[in-house]
Amino acid sequence: MRNKRNYGYFFIIALAVIVIALFSRNMGAGEEIKEVKFSEFAHELKTENVVNYETEGTRLQAELKNGDIIVCYAANIIEIRWLDETYVFPQMSEGKIKEVASPKPKEGGILASLLPTLLMVGVLIFVMYFIMNGAGAGGGKVMQFGRSRARLHKEGSGTKVTYEDVAGLDEEKEELAEVVDFLKNPAKYNELGARIPKGILLIGPPGTGKTYLSKATAGEAEVPFFTISGSDFVEMFVGVGASRVRDLFEQAKKSSPCIIFIDEIDAVGRRRGAGLGGGHDEREQTLNQLLVEMDGFGENSGIIILAATNRPDILDPALLRPGRFDRQVVIGIPDIKGREAIFRVHSRNKPLSDEVEPKVLARRTPGFTPADIENMLNEAALLTARRNGRKIRMEEVEEAITKVIAGPEKKSRVISETERKLTAYHEAGHAIVARVLPNTDPVHQITIIPRGRAGGFTMILPKEDKYYGTKIEMQEQIVHLLGGRVAEKLTLHDISTGASNDIQRATDIARDMVTKYGFSEKLGTVNYSAQDEVFLGRDFTSHKNYSEEIASEIDEEIKAFIEEAFITAEQILTEHVDKLHRVAQALLEIETLDGDQFEALFTDQMTVGQLAEIIKSEEARISERNAIEAAETEQILAEAAIAAAAEAEREAEELELELFDDDADEEDADGGLGGDDEDDEDDEANEDDCEEGLEEPAKKAEAKKPVKTAAKTAAKKPVRKPAKKTKESADQAGAPEKPE
Repeated sequence: MRNKRNYGYFFIIALAVIVIALFSRNMGAGEEIKEVKFSEFAHELKTENVVNYETEGTRLQAELKNGDIIVCYAANIIEIRWLDETYVFPQMSEGKIKEVASPKPKEGGILASLLPTLLMVGVLIFVMYFIMNGAGAGGGKVMQFGRSRARLHKEGSGTKVTYEDVAGLDEEKEELAEVVDFLKNPAKYNELGARIPKGILLIGPPGTGKTYLSKATAGEAEVPFFTISGSDFVEMFVGVGASRVRDLFEQAKKSSPCIIFIDEIDAVGRRRGAGLGGGHDEREQTLNQLLVEMDGFGENSGIIILAATNRPDILDPALLRPGRFDRQVVIGIPDIKGREAIFRVHSRNKPLSDEVEPKVLARRTPGFTPADIENMLNEAALLTARRNGRKIRMEEVEEAITKVIAGPEKKSRVISETERKLTAYHEAGHAIVARVLPNTDPVHQITIIPRGRAGGFTMILPKEDKYYGTKIEMQEQIVHLLGGRVAEKLTLHDISTGASNDIQRATDIARDMVTKYGFSEKLGTVNYSAQDEVFLGRDFTSHKNYSEEIASEIDEEIKAFIEEAFITAEQILTEHVDKLHRVAQALLEIETLDGDQFEALFTDQMTVGQLAEIIKSEEARISERNAIEAAETEQILAEAAIAAAAEAEREAEELELELFDDDADEEDADGGLGGDDEDDEDDEANEDDCEEGLEEPAKKAEAKKPVKTAAKTAAKKPVRKPAKKTKESADQAGAPEKPE
C-alpha cells in the first residue's frame, strides 16, 4: 500500500509539472491570431490597413486597424524583401505603419524552456527513490536481485507428501530416511563417530520420481527445508548467481539444521571450461561459489544439500567428489513389483472396476516411469468420465496405455483404400514375423488406425522385465523391424516410405551391435562407439578412435546384419503368406486386433468372418453396458441435485423461522413485564401475529408449503414462548405470597 501511495504522489507531481508548463507556455497568448495566405497579407499592406508589422524568420505578423492580428509564412527571404521595399518601408516613412519589430518573447517562456530539464530531474528522482526503497517486498526490490530465491517449506503449507506416498523406491527411501533420522536424533550417530553425508545427488531419467522423493523428504523432515531450481542462480549480470548462493547459505545457517534441495542442478553445475570460448562467465562463478560453500574453508555444519539431475555426465568433477556430494542415489525405471506398488498409490482416489488388477497392469506396462503410470491412470479416468461411467474399467485402462505409448486415435482422418491396404499388410508383416521368431516378445496389439505420427503400429510387450540383451535377441529385433518392408515387397510388389522409421531403428541396433557391444566376429570385441550423450564443451574436439579402414569395415558389418535379417524375414513371410493375407484382411475389416484375436487368426482357430461377428457382439454388449452405467450416473446426479435443492430450501425455511423468532423476541422485550392478564393478551397477540406473519411468505412459496410451514411455526412458538413467560409470571405473582 505504501508503494502504491508513493506512485500516486509521483504521478500527481509529474502531472502538475506538465500542466504548469503548458499553462505558462500559453500565457499571454490570449489574443486570437488568424493565419492567412501571403497574397492576402500583401493585399492588407497594399490597402494600407496595417498598423504594426513584425517579422521573425519567414513568419510575418501584422496588426490591422480594427485590432485583428494576422500571420502568414513567406516562401523565402526574397518575398519578404520585396514586401518590405514595396509596401513596408514607404508606409513607415509616411507614418502609416507605426512599428516594425520582432515579436516580444512570451511570458513564461523560460519555464517552458526548462520543462525538459525539470522532467529529466523528476525522472532521476523517481528512479533513485525506486532503487533505494524497492519496488515490492519479498525479494522483488531492484537492489536485492542478488538475494536468494529459495522457498522455505513450512509445515501445513499445501498437500503434505510422505514416504508412504512413494512406492517402488524402497532402497532410495532408506538412503534419504537416514538423513532425516540423523537430523532428528544426531546423538545416535555422534556416539559412533558417524558423519552424515553433506550432499546427496539423485540421478535418474526424467519422470522416475526424483523431485517427488524430495517432496516426501520435506514432508518427513521436521527441520527447515529450502527448495530452489538450478536456473534460479543464473542471470545475465555477472556475480548475481554467486551472490544468491552466498545468501542461500546465509539463510540456511540461520535455520540450521536444515536441508537445501536444488532441482536440475546441471543448470548451474555444468563442467567448467566447456564450450568454444571457456572463460569465467557468470555460470562458472556461480559454480565456484557453490563449491566453496559446500566444502571450503567456511564450515557449514548442519546444512545438507539434496540435488537432482538427469545429466550426471556433464556435471563438474569437483562437484561430485566426496565432501560435497558424498552419496549418489540412482533412481531407475521401476520393475514389475515397483510398478504394482505405484499403481496402488496413484489409484487410491480412483474407483477401479473389479476386473482391473494392479498386477495385470504392472505386467502390461514395462518401461513405464512413475510419471507415465500417473498420467496413464489419469487418462483412464478422463475416458471414463467421457462416457459418464462410474468406475474405471479395463477397456479404458487399455486405451489409456496405448494412448500414452502411441498417442490418441485419429479415426476422422480420411485415408484412401490403397493406403489402408498398404498399412494393413505392413503391420501384418511385423506381427507374423514377431509371432514366428522364438525369442521375440509376444504381440499385444495391431492396428491400422493412425495414432500420433504413425499410420499404424504393431505393439509387442515383454513377458517380464529385461535388463540385458543378447545377440540373438537383437538380431531378431532387426528381423521384426524389417518385416513390414518385406511384406510390402511380397504382396504389393512395391515398397513405401512407411518403413523409414523401422529402417532407422534397425540400423541403430546393428551399429550398436558392431561398435558398442562387440557382436561382430570380424571386428572382434572392440568398442568403436562414441558417447551416447554428446556434450558440446567436451566432445566438440573429440576425434574418431579408429581409422578409415576400420570405418569401412564397420559399414560392411552393419550392412551384413541388415541383409541377413532381411533374408530371414523374407523366408518367414513366404512360408506363412496365407496367414499374412488373413491377418491383413482382418485388419482391413476390423482395424484393431488384440493379442488373443491375432493368435486365434494365426492358429486357424477362427475365420475373419467369425472374428468380426464376435467383435461386433462384444461391442454391442459394451455399448449397452455403457448406456446402463451412464443412465445410472445421470440418475445419481439428478438425485443429488434434488437433494441439494431440498437442503437449500430447508435451510431457507429455518432462516426465515429464526428471523421471525428474533422479531417476536424483540416485541416481547418492548412489551415489558406485566401481569398475567397482560401476558396472556400478549401471547394471543403474538400468536395472531405469527399466523398473519407466516401467511404472506407461505403464499409466495409453493402451494404445498404453506400448511407445512404454518404447522411448524404454530408447533414451535407456543411451546417455547409461553413456557418462558409462565416462568417469568410465576416469579412475579408468587413473590407477594412468600411468608414474611
